[in-house]
Parts: sequence; structure tokens; C-alpha cells
Amino acid sequence: MSGLLDGRVAVVTGAGRGIGRATAVLLAGHGARVVCADIDGEALKGTVELLDGLGTAVATDLTEPAAPAEVVARTVDEHGQLDIVVNNAGYTWDGIFHKMSDEQLSAMLDIHLVVPFRLLRAAAPVLREAAKRDAAEGREIFRKVVNVTSIAGTMGNVGQANYAAAKSALVGLTKTLAKEWGPLKINVNAVAFGFVETRLTADADEGGAFAHGDRRIPLGIPGAVRERAAAGIPLGRPATPAEAAGGIFLLCTPWSNFVHGQVLTVAGGQAEGMS
Repeated sequence: MSGLLDGRVAVVTGAGRGIGRATAVLLAGHGARVVCADIDGEALKGTVELLDGLGTAVATDLTEPAAPAEVVARTVDEHGQLDIVVNNAGYTWDGIFHKMSDEQLSAMLDIHLVVPFRLLRAAAPVLREAAKRDAAEGREIFRKVVNVTSIAGTMGNVGQANYAAAKSALVGLTKTLAKEWGPLKINVNAVAFGFVETRLTADADEGGAFAHGDRRIPLGIPGAVRERAAAGIPLGRPATPAEAAGGIFLLCTPWSNFVHGQVLTVAGGQAEGMS
């Protein structure tokens, strides 16, 4: 039986676990070949094992300036094309604003804005030239970019001025690229997630830590905060990574060809902050 994404090649960043892994599994399950990028090589192996031969692992620190272009080059070298880009990689480094360091701000801007910028800039010649060939041959084929943002970026969130600023900036990048790349039939959209059960939202006692250079940044949130957040979701609970991946998947399919320059909120009705 043919898959909805047969013949398509996707890059998914942050694919080692959580939403990124679930997205890679869903895309491959519908026929796409998936290049999985993550800083954690061991976690990536686990992801690729789930993809039934359709996955490639690229273990790299995407915040290194040359890394995003290397991911694109590896994709084209191995598969000869690129059709879908999912910018999902990220982590949080929370703190109250008046105590927040320059390092905390820069770290969030690097992973949530600069990395997607560099990856899409590297992908631009591949996506654009393929689109121009299609147009010259009278074909209309849509390619897809999905940037992962957050309701923190659309509504703000206490303790996350750095993260919210970076995710908000990613929305601006998304909408601008949609205007520039629309004529080439490259759909550019974003997904804004609310409370999803990942290590970023685990109980602080269980979330572990993320290694950032010489630092180990604690992940997770206090139990009381988790309870309040869950109570504010009309559907009554956080999303699973697989449910979150469904929002990304929708924007990678032909059913979203006329969805363009949008921010799809996948939050179970959660709407915290100021509208």
C-alpha cells in the first residue's frame, strides 16, 4: 500500500526523543525518508531503529555555525533531494527576567531562532531550484517547512522571557519566508505547542539536565506548576508527543497545500497569557 509521503525526503531536528522522535516515526510511517538530526547520538540510534530502514542519523550540535549546512549537504548527498524541513530542536533555560543572564538569552536565541535560520538558508538553494525546475516543466509540487514554536511565543510565559522572545521571533521568520517562498509552492508554517509531555515539562525532580558547553541546565518544571498548567487545558490533560507530532504531520501533507504562513496552535484549547 502506498504511503501519503512516498518519495519525499524530510529533515527533522531534535529527533532523538520527544516530539522530534514522534514526528520522525510518523513521517516515515507514511513513506518519507527521514534525516534525523540531534546532539544526542545515542538517542538518535533509538529513533532510527524505529523507522524501518527509512531513517538516517546525523549526530551534531546544531548551534555550531557550520552544522545546519552540513545536515542539508548530507541529505542531498544521500537522497538527492529535500522536500520537508521540520525545525524542532530546542530546550528551555528558565529564569525570572530581572535575574536572567545574557548567556541565557543568547542560548535560547541560538537554538530556537539562529539554528532554524541557518538550516533554512542552507536548504534554500535546494528547495528553490527544485521548485523552479517543476515550474519550468509545468508541474505544481508543494514542499513543506514547519517551524516549531510555542504558546509562550504567542502569549508569553512567566519565567521564560528568553524562550518566549526566541519563539516569537521564529513566528516572524515563518511569516516572512511564507511571503518570499509562496510563489515557489514552498509552504512555510509553524506549530505552537502548549503543554506536551516531554522531558522539558517533566516534574523537575525527574526532568534531568541538558548539557550546554560546560553547563548542565536543569530541565522540567515544579510539580505545582505542572498541576496548574494541566488544569488550564480544556481537554483535561497535556498532549502526548505523538499527538503533538500530528500537528506537524498535517502541515507536511498534501492536505495542507493551501495552508500557508500560519501558526497552528496545538494546545488542547490552552490559552494562557494576553491575547
